[in-house]
Amino acid sequence: MQPANDVTVLGDFSGVSFTYFGRTSSFYKENEKFLVQTEGRDGAPHEYEIAYTFGVSPLQQYLIEFPGGRLQALGIAWDSRPPEQGGQRWFHLYPDQNIAHGNPLHWTRPGQTWNYQCAYCHSTNLQKNYDLESNTYTTTWSEIDVSCEACHGPGSVHVEWARRGAPDDETEEGNNGLLAQLRDPTGGMWVFDEEATTARRTTSRPTRQQIETCAPCHSRREEITRHHLPGDPLLNGFRPALLDERLYHPDGQILDEVYVYGSFIQSTMYAHGVTCSDCHDPHSLRVYDSSNVLCARCHVPTTYDTPDHHFHQRESSGSRCVECHMPATDYMIVDPRRDHSLRVPRPDLSAALGTPNACTQCHTERSAEWAARNVARWHGADRRSEPHFGETIERGRRRVPTAEAALASLARDSTKAGIVRASALALLGGYANNMAFQAIADLATDADPLVRMSSARASETMEPSERYGVAYPMLNDSTLAVRTEAARAVASVPPTVMPGRQRNAIDSALAGYIWSQLANADRPEAHMNIGTLLFARGGFDDAEAAFRNAIRLDSVFVPAYVNLADLRRQQGRDAEGDALLRTALKIAPDNATVHHALALYLVRAQQPSDALDALRRAAELSPDNARFAYVYGIALNSAGRPNEALTVLEQASARQPYDVDLLTALVMLNRDQGNIAAAIPYANRLVEILPDDQQARTLLEALRAVQR
Repeated sequence: MQPANDVTVLGDFSGVSFTYFGRTSSFYKENEKFLVQTEGRDGAPHEYEIAYTFGVSPLQQYLIEFPGGRLQALGIAWDSRPPEQGGQRWFHLYPDQNIAHGNPLHWTRPGQTWNYQCAYCHSTNLQKNYDLESNTYTTTWSEIDVSCEACHGPGSVHVEWARRGAPDDETEEGNNGLLAQLRDPTGGMWVFDEEATTARRTTSRPTRQQIETCAPCHSRREEITRHHLPGDPLLNGFRPALLDERLYHPDGQILDEVYVYGSFIQSTMYAHGVTCSDCHDPHSLRVYDSSNVLCARCHVPTTYDTPDHHFHQRESSGSRCVECHMPATDYMIVDPRRDHSLRVPRPDLSAALGTPNACTQCHTERSAEWAARNVARWHGADRRSEPHFGETIERGRRRVPTAEAALASLARDSTKAGIVRASALALLGGYANNMAFQAIADLATDADPLVRMSSARASETMEPSERYGVAYPMLNDSTLAVRTEAARAVASVPPTVMPGRQRNAIDSALAGYIWSQLANADRPEAHMNIGTLLFARGGFDDAEAAFRNAIRLDSVFVPAYVNLADLRRQQGRDAEGDALLRTALKIAPDNATVHHALALYLVRAQQPSDALDALRRAAELSPDNARFAYVYGIALNSAGRPNEALTVLEQASARQPYDVDLLTALVMLNRDQGNIAAAIPYANRLVEILPDDQQARTLLEALRAVQR
């Protein structure tokens, strides 16, 4: 980040224009000011002055000052790569989406506000200084860019140590006065044992302080306190994302931009003690070598850097270690980021799960099956026959009933990466039965805080008394991220469930959860989370205030309208809820959740025809949402249109074959139509999914009796 001037601005401001979905922006310079005329928040073109540049290579963004102390990141960026690489041009960061002024992704909206979205990781000692009442920032920094103290913490003691001649043992801590000591204090080194082909460390690392100092800016995470310092454990300041379906492929490969940490901690290298500075110079920001020489520091090149290992010609792109073990994905259109899970390519998994693999990312005209055959030819058919956690995660995402035991086993497997185990536990929470609940309870005391954090969140699927038994002890956990998740779980437990002497714990837990959310008080999602929890506890007035805050911060934040409408329903003020939902539809006419919520209101308002139209629209807009299809199918049947209902339910069940509600509806509708032969296969599947459910077995037996 730098002030905009003739030296720092890389983009072409010579009067050039750029057109995006019919809207033209112009870039020019007047009186030493860099200016852009582009679409503003009201949809009309306005002139804006560039205040700061943001980034250098491979792209540069531009920050514009707005009222209230905001800096907004323009959605049109400059491609700073050389022309032969396609650079030296203006481009939009969402080239295939029409991001107009009412869209949450528009450059003028809160989602593109530098103070929240970018600032923490690009300046040193960033103090956001947001005031909710006035909705303004007075953001400050000690250094405009990333400087020494961003990683090592306040440096005054270190400076004094240096002035005294840098004696190693004069500070109280016996070190050089830095808050965060990022070197290995054991002096461990990577060495090769005799005849070994891979190096090992002479000592194990006593802490992961270095990577956890890097992680706040190199991970997908949520801030949960304003008081995190360099060197503090990551989960004492942030809640890292797990292997969520929108962020990672089921086998853990990167999908959305996740900033390295979440992929690296999956790796075998991380498990064996590799850390950031083993490959990266933390001060120059570069890897020590861009060739295979970097990897040869720990992997003997006569074994690994040969055609016998990589099966490509020497010096070809396919012979580069990173191309196979760290394939790149482009983010922000032109910025390639390498997957740091450092995995062995598994095209056989790609064939089974639809995940990417390094082979076909280069050989784009080939299939995963082709790549898997070649791997088998090179290494033998059983080279990679062992199970991979991706198979379990993928089945868990689809809610395959037989995946439950595998998810529980994966969550308990301490040889697997913590992020993988925590992700399995999160999926297990969706099964809501004794096996799942036992695993959630058992792992509440796991050694890995990421697993404990996931256990606390997964406990929310348990009945209040069981949830309280799991989550209450976690309120005293040593890790903040665990405590805040436990607070959320406990705060929604009715006071009548717990012993009287412990009921004050609920209020304390709720206050702790709200405190963690207010670390992001400038975000509508934070107030939405607060409002949802207060609503569940019956605090309607406080919940409404929270939902109103979310809307005040971002007038196009649709979830707040939907939740406020539901609150109005609970208050017996349904007509006001109807108005809120119709406002939400004007903002987001293709939002399936809003259409579904409006349909339910119309049912209550005894407007069945309009309700059916809204249910149809919701099901069309979100075809993978089994609940929307189920409700629409039942409504069609109730309207005397059973054949259409069966079609909707059959199509939905084909997409979601393990959804119990869809299967039950198909059994009942076919039975009521007298089509027993069609009902029995669905009843059979119900019994397969719910083997201990006596009602499902009784239903199947009754159908078979009729058929006989």
